[in-house]
Amino acid sequence: MSERSRRGRWAALAAIAAILIAVALIVLEPFQSPNKASAGVTDNSTPTSVTTVKRESLSSQTQVDGTLGYAGSSKILMASGNAPSAVQQSEQQVTSAEAQVASAQRSLASDGTALARAQSQLAAARAKEAVDCAGEGAAEAGSSSAGAGTCAGDRQSVMSGEQSVSGAEAKVSADRTQLASAQTSLAHANSTLAKARSSSTAYEQGAVYTSLPSVGEVIDRNRPLYAIASQPTILLYGPVVASRAFVAGMSPGPDVAELNANLQELGYGSGLSGDDFTAATAAAIRAFQSAHGLAQTGELLLGSVVFESGPVRVTSVTPTVGMGASPGPALTVSSTARQVTVKLDASEQAEVKRGDRVTITLPDNQTTPGRVSYVASVAVAPASEHGEESTPTIEVDITPTEPQATGHLDQAPVQVSITTASAENVLVVPVTALLALAGGGYAVEEVQARGVHRLLPVTLGLFDDEAGDVQVSGPELAAGQRVVVPST
Repeated sequence: MSERSRRGRWAALAAIAAILIAVALIVLEPFQSPNKASAGVTDNSTPTSVTTVKRESLSSQTQVDGTLGYAGSSKILMASGNAPSAVQQSEQQVTSAEAQVASAQRSLASDGTALARAQSQLAAARAKEAVDCAGEGAAEAGSSSAGAGTCAGDRQSVMSGEQSVSGAEAKVSADRTQLASAQTSLAHANSTLAKARSSSTAYEQGAVYTSLPSVGEVIDRNRPLYAIASQPTILLYGPVVASRAFVAGMSPGPDVAELNANLQELGYGSGLSGDDFTAATAAAIRAFQSAHGLAQTGELLLGSVVFESGPVRVTSVTPTVGMGASPGPALTVSSTARQVTVKLDASEQAEVKRGDRVTITLPDNQTTPGRVSYVASVAVAPASEHGEESTPTIEVDITPTEPQATGHLDQAPVQVSITTASAENVLVVPVTALLALAGGGYAVEEVQARGVHRLLPVTLGLFDDEAGDVQVSGPELAAGQRVVVPST
């Protein structure tokens, strides 16, 4: 219990003590003469009655205001990325680069063949030169003899062949450079295409919303949330955000594992496990697309599916049908779980813990049980008016044990009684039975047989503010004893 609550409680006890202090003084005389009181309560200066000491379980509560609604809130964003036309442009660039590579390969092959032919002709010319210019023919190469003329012609052929080979080698070298450049361009185009495909959307830029849900609508797995250009965005379950398109060749990841698990659970495929996009994944996607009347591409582009942790309840819709789809929030949703949110005085944080039992008083004054599910660890000072200081609070979330009893209001004020402590099988009396003793401490006024009164010193334990009871103990105290309380 907070210091403020304790001060309030002891102030109340002090007030009771002030009222009853005269009782403590007056009742001293009856204790000396049992014949003076017939009922044990008529000797006091204020009207009184009798109650009994009970043995029962007692709990202490903190009373706070809360707001009943639905747990969690998140925004569903329209997927942004590369429109199909942009992906198509990247595909055309790949096609063009592939054509350049093929052309360079053909040129290299043709020029390579020409080089081989020139090298063969050069080898033949050199062989002939070696024969014709050997011995006497070589010595008489400068004369006008027939042998000398043949040798000179062979040498001319060799020189011509060497020039042909050199030219062919230059062409082959240029072809190889051109092929390497084309292959580099192709690799870059393929990389660009892979990136474009990984963030490709299911709809073109400028497409419009063609279907939207209603506020309050509950949407389950395998149902569309909305549609853009008649392409539905379908709800699947899981914690991982779909931040890339599901396409063949994508790298493994938790998003793929999440998709495989959903397709398996929904019966669109079998043997789907792990985080790889496999042929089985593509086949299951085609079955999924067929069930929803979509083109069976075997791929799910951005905007085809959205992952949420479970069924969602639509709390707001940003666009309207016919409005152009632009990056940003499309829907705000909550879970379907009922929850009460409390802004608790930060000084009382130590009194409340996760799992504490609570009683929720609904707007129709009906009550329903619940438990604390979350206690914030950071205090927040709410905005104050007129520059006044505000009391820091912490958020406490409460889950109703019987959510169906809380109705379906999106938001409603409720009262929450949080059980912060309990005591089992203890002696209990009303707080108003306590008497403040002049020497300190407290006692209860017992009424014995024949109207005899006596004070029994007691030690105080747990207070139940809601019931107005207090736990007491003492060496002479027992269940069933009758004690004095003020008349109501």
